[in-house]
Amino acid sequence: MNKIILWLIGILISGFITTVHSQSLSSRILDSVTQKPIPYVTIQLNKKGVITNEEGRFNFLVNHNISENDSLFISCIGYASIGKPLKEFTENVIYLSPKAIELNPVIVTNKNYSAEDIIDLVKDNLDRNYNKNLSKRRMFLRDSYFQDFSKTDYAFLKSTIKELNKKFLDSVLQTLPKKSSYYTEILCDLYVNNEEDGQKMDLIKASELYDKSKELDYTKLEEKFNKIIKSNIKRDSYFKIKSGLFGTKIDGEDFDEIFESEVDGRDVVALKKELEEKKKKEEERKNNFAKYRKRSIAGMMEGLFFMEGTHLNFINKSRKYNFSITDFTYIGEDAVYILDFEPKGSADYKGRLYINSDDFAVIRLDYENVKSLKKFNLLGVSMNQFLGKGKMIFNKSNDEKYELRYLEQEDGTKVGIRRPLKIIEKNKHVKGRNKQNELSVKLDMATVGVNKHEIIVFDSEPLTKSAYEAFTENNTILPVYMPSYDPEFWKEYTIIEPNQAIREFTSEEGIAK
Repeated sequence: MNKIILWLIGILISGFITTVHSQSLSSRILDSVTQKPIPYVTIQLNKKGVITNEEGRFNFLVNHNISENDSLFISCIGYASIGKPLKEFTENVIYLSPKAIELNPVIVTNKNYSAEDIIDLVKDNLDRNYNKNLSKRRMFLRDSYFQDFSKTDYAFLKSTIKELNKKFLDSVLQTLPKKSSYYTEILCDLYVNNEEDGQKMDLIKASELYDKSKELDYTKLEEKFNKIIKSNIKRDSYFKIKSGLFGTKIDGEDFDEIFESEVDGRDVVALKKELEEKKKKEEERKNNFAKYRKRSIAGMMEGLFFMEGTHLNFINKSRKYNFSITDFTYIGEDAVYILDFEPKGSADYKGRLYINSDDFAVIRLDYENVKSLKKFNLLGVSMNQFLGKGKMIFNKSNDEKYELRYLEQEDGTKVGIRRPLKIIEKNKHVKGRNKQNELSVKLDMATVGVNKHEIIVFDSEPLTKSAYEAFTENNTILPVYMPSYDPEFWKEYTIIEPNQAIREFTSEEGIAK
């Protein structure tokens, strides 16, 4: 759907009629004073909701059950809420006005609460405020991964195989993409069971957006490597791989596939069976796409700040943090405390909590790490988990409990290796020299990877135990590959609007088209 159509939808929104099967309400929300986009604004229509992206954009699918007189509610912490019929939204930009702080009676009454008192009340009300019951949630997940090989140096020391030379190793490194990005998106229904490790997923649609030309071509590299091995390595050799003080042994049988043409018929049958097994495992790997995404979502759900065992322990282990009341604000007519926190000693995070002054529920939190979350450097191998930040936004449902509406999690890790590497071919059946060939290099490589997860929950409904047990997963949907972003792919669904980087992403294949 191009920009002209989106503009017309904004202008002609008052022409919505119930005979239309479905339509998209697209808009951008700006601050009326600064004219800047407002991220993470909640938009609700008939109890279903969406969140604006970091550019203030949202797209809401309006189906045939929606009337032009149904009200759209827009709310954000610190702004005056808007609630009016769809037909009154006639512009493709919506402005929210900052709401002045006027202490209402609740805040005045509670003015003697210290920050620690408020946190204790939050803790006391966790079970009452947050829904941990069986539920079915329609959600959208976007994973964005960025990798940067900041260093790919090595020193070529020795090789007794003429083809396995510096030129060959340079060609391998040249095929390694220095920078790459990868996006995957899924829409699903998640059957949530917080009492046991039993989340179930019904995958509806999925996509992958990346540049295939930047993938390391393992097939061509493998063919080249196999040709070198077959021409220079003896069938019954074994290999010693050494890196500094450490070493391991690889038997020649691991290269059976390379030497397949040189073995007898009985071995060929065995190898054919082995290759069929490998092919089967590869198919299973592809079909495990949904299982991997489900584990990823389940892991993020288990990390919600009120769950037992979560690493975000600033409520459950509040003694590890210092809290301070920094301000008051509103979300709609509800007064909200704003508390900042920072580690008291060895804790990992600092951040901000927005707490409803009436029921002491955390309705939003922002956090970021203040130090490396994991770090080691041993014998030339280093790892530094330098980034761990995110946010969570909750909305109150009809049963007066709070449900997750939006979750964002960003992790970053640096990995480096600075070690010698030596590969030695040995053969005990050859007379004379036991050592046949040797490759020796000194590696100095480093990479940085950043992974951003975003989950939006559109709606949630209670689920009976029998309904949960009756549902059987049958996730055979695989992601559709896109060389360039296709705005038509999700046009029939409500999702998190893509940011500018995603909208403008185009691979070499996409340019060619």
